[in-house]
Amino acid sequence: MAIFTVIIGVVLGLCLLSTFLLRWNEMKYKKKGLPPGTMGWPLFGETTDFLKQGPSFMKNQRARYGSVFKSHILGCPTIVSMDPELNRFILMNEGKGIIPGYPQSMLDILGKSNIAAVHGPAHKNMRGALLSLVSPSVIREQILSKIDEFMRSHLLNWSNQIIDIQEKTKEMALLSSLRQISGTESSLLSKEFMREFFNLVVGTLSLPINLPNTNYHRGLQARKNIVRMLEELIDERRRSQETHKDMLGLLMSGVENRYKLSDEEMIDQIITILYSGYETVSTTSMMAVKYLHDHPRVLEELRKEHLGIRERKMAEDPLDWNDYKSMKFTRAVIFETSRLATIVNGVLRKTTKEMELNGFVIPEGWRIYVYTREINYDPCLYPDPYTFNPWRWLDRSLETQNYFFIFGGGTRQCPGKELGIAEISTFLHYFVTKYRWEEVGGDKLMKFPRVEAPNGLHIRVSDMPK
Repeated sequence: MAIFTVIIGVVLGLCLLSTFLLRWNEMKYKKKGLPPGTMGWPLFGETTDFLKQGPSFMKNQRARYGSVFKSHILGCPTIVSMDPELNRFILMNEGKGIIPGYPQSMLDILGKSNIAAVHGPAHKNMRGALLSLVSPSVIREQILSKIDEFMRSHLLNWSNQIIDIQEKTKEMALLSSLRQISGTESSLLSKEFMREFFNLVVGTLSLPINLPNTNYHRGLQARKNIVRMLEELIDERRRSQETHKDMLGLLMSGVENRYKLSDEEMIDQIITILYSGYETVSTTSMMAVKYLHDHPRVLEELRKEHLGIRERKMAEDPLDWNDYKSMKFTRAVIFETSRLATIVNGVLRKTTKEMELNGFVIPEGWRIYVYTREINYDPCLYPDPYTFNPWRWLDRSLETQNYFFIFGGGTRQCPGKELGIAEISTFLHYFVTKYRWEEVGGDKLMKFPRVEAPNGLHIRVSDMPK
């Protein structure tokens, strides 16, 4: 009986402590003018609910508090905006009391000079350096041929196999970018680099608690190892004094590149290029394969476009710029895949001063989560929004409408947008003209916080009939 009484006392004590902590945290962030909302636990806030429930958490909070509400996620007090007009205002007015506000884990692991972390003149310089590497003219004259060569090689010998298309597209995205960055030396880096890079990616979306065996700790260690590998590559190139026509070569060139970056800035830029391209290219490619499998009419139209390109060429001829620009339906498939799968859920900003937004007073230093996911399913913008319909994008005006945030918005629109589209287009070209495929089993897909198949997405591949 005494033991039972003790247990009851402990349980009641824990309940009272939990209630006190929750109430204390709510009072801590109770300030006149703030939007309504809940703040969750001290330190952790509502991060667990946010990461586990994702869109459901957001919809529930919106139903309770409206399109603008407060929360505490990823280690920061945060205002969540699901209001399209306010989101557009925030994205178009960077510098006016609003700067990038990405989680500390992402800033620590990607580096303080990565383009997502800097603002003002530093951002302008970094963005200019990036655009000089991935401009349409550079893609046309230097990069597209490298992408073509890589994709041909990567897609060899897939026939009559069961493959995990998620794993293949992850390897594809990273190794293709690594080839563009470091040319022939990428083959020497690839095995060790790939292992470290996957740990880096997972660490960027974690609580910044540096304890052994946490994703954050592994991400920091992966960054150290990647920085070491890149420093060794830069030193080796300086000693050899050879000229390299790749991204690293252009960054290091004092003649061809007017954006002078330190070694630390160059390394952060390289990590940024790899990180941003990896996430979007691999996931969009995987989901395109999934949606094409599920929508035979779309696959038929896409294959028709690419077989038409191949008919104009010899079998060994690579794709050229005119071929890429003719892929109108392919571009539509990529946009529709990005919209429906919602590869990017939103972006984070931070206030540099107390400011008023939509009648609410936002304190200095708070994060603003510009949550754009629901815009992708707005029936006013996209009729029948849950249907995979690439034909809607053949009207190019949709790509320029005010709420098109698939690739970011304002001065923060992804500088590598065209490069990513070129990579996915080239992958799809060789995949749909060379192979047929069917899914094996019912592999589960998750849509939040990342789009992924936890157990892989397995397909059986066979040759296209001649």
